[in-house]
Amino acid sequence: MTIVNLRIKGMNCAACANRIERVMRNNFETIECTVNFATEKATINYNPQDISLESIRETIRKIGFQVESIDPKQISSIVLLERNEKQDLLELKNKVILAAILNGLLMLAMFPFAPHWLHDPWWQLILTTPILFWCGRSFWMGAWQSLKSFHANMNSLVVLGTGVAYFYSLILTLFPVWLNNSEITIHYYYESAATVITLILLGRFLEKRARRKTSTAMRQLIALQPKTASLLRNQEIIEVAIEAIQIDDNILVKSGETIPIDGVVITGNSLVDEAMVTGESTAINKESGDEVIGGTINKTGSLQIRATKIGDDTFLARIIQMVERAQASKAEIQRIADRVISWFVPVVLIIGLITFIIWYAIIQNLSLAIVTTVSVFVIACPCALGLATPTSIVVATGIAARKGILIKDARSLELANKIETIVFDKTGTLTQGKPTVIDFVSIPYILSPDRTYQELDILTLAATLENTSTHPLGEAIVNYTISQLLTLPKQENYITIKDLQNFQTIAGKGISAILNNKKVALGSQTWLEELGIETNKFRDRINTWEGDRKTVVCLAIDTQITAIFGIIDSLKPSAPETVRKLQEMGLEVILLTGDNRQTAAAIGEQLGIKQIFASVHPEEKATIVEQIQQQKNKLVAMVGDGINDAPALAQADLGIALGTGTDAAIAASDITLISGDLQGIIRAIDLSRATVQNIQQNLFFAFIYNLVAIPIAAGIFYPFFGFLLDPSVAGGAMALSSISVVTNALRLQKQCSIN
Repeated sequence: MTIVNLRIKGMNCAACANRIERVMRNNFETIECTVNFATEKATINYNPQDISLESIRETIRKIGFQVESIDPKQISSIVLLERNEKQDLLELKNKVILAAILNGLLMLAMFPFAPHWLHDPWWQLILTTPILFWCGRSFWMGAWQSLKSFHANMNSLVVLGTGVAYFYSLILTLFPVWLNNSEITIHYYYESAATVITLILLGRFLEKRARRKTSTAMRQLIALQPKTASLLRNQEIIEVAIEAIQIDDNILVKSGETIPIDGVVITGNSLVDEAMVTGESTAINKESGDEVIGGTINKTGSLQIRATKIGDDTFLARIIQMVERAQASKAEIQRIADRVISWFVPVVLIIGLITFIIWYAIIQNLSLAIVTTVSVFVIACPCALGLATPTSIVVATGIAARKGILIKDARSLELANKIETIVFDKTGTLTQGKPTVIDFVSIPYILSPDRTYQELDILTLAATLENTSTHPLGEAIVNYTISQLLTLPKQENYITIKDLQNFQTIAGKGISAILNNKKVALGSQTWLEELGIETNKFRDRINTWEGDRKTVVCLAIDTQITAIFGIIDSLKPSAPETVRKLQEMGLEVILLTGDNRQTAAAIGEQLGIKQIFASVHPEEKATIVEQIQQQKNKLVAMVGDGINDAPALAQADLGIALGTGTDAAIAASDITLISGDLQGIIRAIDLSRATVQNIQQNLFFAFIYNLVAIPIAAGIFYPFFGFLLDPSVAGGAMALSSISVVTNALRLQKQCSIN
């Protein structure tokens, strides 16, 4: 399957977005299509072997919309899209200005001091026609396309409303003598039709401009990547376009410049500000061998960098792609609005027809029939309903990205608000992920009559076993051995990898190999006992260390335990505060770890976590998460960082991965904290709660507006109070309804406490 992103031009309301989705489903059975009215983009998942991209584009064109391709991986294509949106906004602005000038002249005719010629219906016709058919051309084109496909939308309502007013006035203008002999009262509605179009255009311009503000964070991310870079080639510095950089090219980044690509520092030392990408406010020292991220700022010294990732593969490009995907997705709450929108326009057409029949056929007042029918068609607004959810999602995901929180889709953002239980992995999640050996005890082992393994032998044996391991505990043992080699007496007969055969790694347990026909094993006490190795010699010491929150790793040769390592991985500074705040927010916090129960209990006590699952093997983590989901019947979030956490992250209702972890964990998660700061969990939940509340407010405003406005437009108060809504006022109200929803969504930028 292939995912393609298309920009859809010509959508005037949420009904248009729903229509495109419905046409896609009806024409292509295997296609998945999501259209976001707020961002004017469609995300389509299709099989290129069954369906061609051109056939998809042509299908959308046939129902009256323009299509532009977007590649979310290519920052350049997104920049081009931004330019096109600016051009569209400028064109709309010019139409609004012309319509306002011509409409202003029409409105002058309402005042006694106005020139006499403005009262002439022919002049009013001349002033109104360009407003309707040039400035408002998009409404007529959209209505014609909807008529051809027998699918009414907002364009249909606007054209019906203003068209009735315009053509009724045109008939009065063309045949005044004939109408004078009839019982019809001559009243021209040119200014009403012109004012409605002008106000709707103005509202659409303000709405589009406000909607552009919702994607400010995305544009700021795009702007992070510089256009050029200083390439080092043949001892010369060449200024090249960013697209010209290749893998392994050497780039010079001077103090104050933006790092153009992802890479590794070759030479130099500098503080790098990564706040704009990771949300981490403190500048980080970078020196030879350290990785750097494109889009971050080199603050102090010069750096020479070797390019490791370019173009689509850079960290910044991947962030933009994830945010684009999230903004194109739909929240569950949007389904309510979608169901209403699918029936909205047909129902409004029926209400308008009933209104006309009541006022003309029953009460026999043609003037009231026209005014009320036009008002009903014009004031009805599915736009507000369509914008209620996506505008809030766009604002929220953009804010989150700028703060180092990547949200996979709208569902994940919405779901974080409902989470009741949160499960934490320990190593690398609650702890620093950099274990250190602080205690080591060994006893000599007689390998043969002429060879006894002393402390250095045992250390090098353990380090050799762990040399190929990427597990943090293994790295701690290797680092400890290296440090001890500098202090212990030198020995010639070091153990090497060549001396060991039949390496085996048992996930979550340990490593084994064969040395001089004897089995050696390095791992947990429990695993050694499973192998039939007696550990009583060190039991008291093991219990003491585990009570001190140390992780104990045991080494055995043949059936004899010969050494134990006491390893400690300090808690992250933010861990205790994060757990406390989550509990204060009403969430149940659970610890899930491969450590033994005694060590896990000590860590749990320090963090204030009462429910603990200890001695858990990697393959069991997902099963335990599933058991928690079933037993508690609650929505569960899982927080982890390693490859072995990926199944549990996928199993949980909401997976939260630390960006400092592996790509597998990030891919399996719903929310990624780029900097690895646990406070990001609090921020993500706060953001979710604020966003859901904002969406609910938007939907309430949109529903109440239509429930109240349509009856008033139909003239419900006229028989009692003589109040009748003017069509021009109705047009203004319709425009303001959409603007109010977008403006409310923008409040999230100040409301969300994710500093």
